[in-house]
Amino acid sequence: MLFIVHARDKAGALDVRLANRADHFAWLTGDGERVKAAGPWLNEAGEMAGSLLVVEAEDRAELDVWLASDPYQKAGLFEHVEIAPWRWLVNPPEGLVS
Repeated sequence: MLFIVHARDKAGALDVRLANRADHFAWLTGDGERVKAAGPWLNEAGEMAGSLLVVEAEDRAELDVWLASDPYQKAGLFEHVEIAPWRWLVNPPEGLVS
């Protein structure tokens, strides 16, 4: 099952994001094909202000365990995290059944 994870950074926490960015990227890329798409979303000034992930997990419980190991989460970067099941409709990667 695919999930969208939309995390909004706490105000004024760009320094926390930058300090943990390398570890966060290693975490994202270190679990095989689990992460289907990922990147920062930007504020009006073009600065990183949050994260958007498309993640494959067996269920929400498995996803929650995995997300708890995110270096950004551990550093307290996020003000709010929204998670929802998602179906990839347009231009899904070859072989991905959602």
